[in-house]
Amino acid sequence: MTDSFRGEYRIVGGHPALDLVNTVSPRTRGGTPEFDYLSSPAELLAWSRRSGLIDLRDYSAVEGTWRSAPELAVKALNATLEIREATYDVLAPRAAHSAIAADGVKQSEGSAFERLMLRWSAAAARSMLIPDPARDRGIAELVVGTSPAQVIPDRLVVAAVELIRTVELRQLRACPVDDGGCGWLFLDRSRNGSRRWCSMEDCGTRAKIRKLGERRRATGV
Repeated sequence: MTDSFRGEYRIVGGHPALDLVNTVSPRTRGGTPEFDYLSSPAELLAWSRRSGLIDLRDYSAVEGTWRSAPELAVKALNATLEIREATYDVLAPRAAHSAIAADGVKQSEGSAFERLMLRWSAAAARSMLIPDPARDRGIAELVVGTSPAQVIPDRLVVAAVELIRTVELRQLRACPVDDGGCGWLFLDRSRNGSRRWCSMEDCGTRAKIRKLGERRRATGV
């Protein structure tokens, strides 16, 4: 399996579930993205390694399993995409500056919760609680993703449910599409809650350049 990950992808969400949501651009509720960073199992595998979801050992196990059984790779990709869209459908209505496409939202929030719960239940069935007396906190470790074929979607849906349960809504924002942003979701953990863009170096800079051009045209400069 070839590592075909596109290097321009930025990890800016502040949480694995948001980084998953941000693998399409632009991001609008009910809209069709122009670009999808997870259009193949190889891209999913490369993204998972870069985002820190899996380590090198996991990468080798998943890559070997998927190479020997391509149908399992497709199954994992489809599961991941379902988790991605369900997570977005749940979180986007609560994110500041989130945009809704002109043709509306195609699936209900209730359906999104149901899809996540079904995926989470399957992931839980493949998880293990392992006693660990050497831990400083707690007495056991929860290992999510014991099946190489499904380790990526399993860890992603557990991360998504954890975020949905614990997210501070005042921190949840969308890069403003109406002002030239991409619509990606992120957690604003700045001290004064003033973060506006997914990345000041990217969407923020483009928006400033565009506004500067508009002012110059308006003044005839």
